[in-house]
Amino acid sequence: MSVTAAEDVDDGLWSAIGDPTRRRMLDLLLIEGDGTATSLAQRLPVTRQAVAKHLGVLDRAGLVRGTPAGREKRYRVDDAQLARAVAQLSSVGAAWDARLRRIKRIAEAIQRTQQD
Repeated sequence: MSVTAAEDVDDGLWSAIGDPTRRRMLDLLLIEGDGTATSLAQRLPVTRQAVAKHLGVLDRAGLVRGTPAGREKRYRVDDAQLARAVAQLSSVGAAWDARLRRIKRIAEAIQRTQQD
C-alpha cells in the first residue's frame, strides 16, 4: 500500500498509536502474545481502569481484538492492522525523506548564490 496524500493516512489509527502508554501496551501484547486489563496494569504505571480505557481506544482503532475470558477480556494485537500502520509509517517516512532532500537542494542552491 502506498500513501500518496495526507488524506490516505488513517488519523484514528495514528491518534491511537500516538499515546506512549498505548504504545507500551502494544509492545507488551506483542511480547506476551495476549493480556487482560489487569495483567497489563500490573506492568504499567497506570490503573486498571486507565488500561481498560486505553484498550478501548486501541480496539476502536482495530489495533487489538478482545475475546471474553471469564470476567475479563483477553486482548491480542491485530496483525493485519499493525501491518497497515507500519506500511503507512513507511510510506509517510519515504514522502518526508523526499521533501527533506528537496529542501536540502533548495538550501544548497541558495547558499551557492550567496557565495557568488
